[in-house]
Amino acid sequence: MTTADPSAVRRGRRQLLALAALFFVPLAVAFWMYYGPAGWHPSGDASKGDLIDPARPLPGLALPTPDGPPTDPGFLRGKWTMLYVGDGRCDDRCRKALYLTRQSRIALNKDMDRVQRVFLATDRCCDRAFLAQEHPDLVVARVEDAAAAAVLQPFPAYDGVPVGAAGRIYLVDPLGNLLMSYAPGAPDKALLTDLKKLLRLSHIG
Repeated sequence: MTTADPSAVRRGRRQLLALAALFFVPLAVAFWMYYGPAGWHPSGDASKGDLIDPARPLPGLALPTPDGPPTDPGFLRGKWTMLYVGDGRCDDRCRKALYLTRQSRIALNKDMDRVQRVFLATDRCCDRAFLAQEHPDLVVARVEDAAAAAVLQPFPAYDGVPVGAAGRIYLVDPLGNLLMSYAPGAPDKALLTDLKKLLRLSHIG
């Protein structure tokens, strides 16, 4: 019976350990980066806006409109909603936000009917000529009095800025839950990216 060459045995062990390291070391590094103190996650899997956690249900209220009958109490349910809150005169920041919601909805193509756009006017409602010309599909409601403004109570205040002055765009799910918000300085495609992802995963609305 021949005896194995000790040097060959050691060489074989080193090769086996090297092969194991090629597999396990990257796996261990990836595990540590994802679950470790740094909490790193690939940006492609993360939402682009500010997550509202837990989601906040909005009350079902019939809100007055600029012209005509009030909204249905459930108008924020049944569809995904891109919602903007601000002064009814609609300054430049407001106009940019409404333009972004309009273009994002158009970019959804076949899914655009699953999404509606809403403007809640907190004061001096409204620049009717501008809204009629540029945003004929926009649902406009007034939240100037205390009863109507109750719909704004669940909205978070960022850095102490009231919702009516924040200039943010909000996402509401088909059950009427406030899910996400987007600051005026957020990348333009952030809203569309998140909305596409939500529509792809959603079985409602």
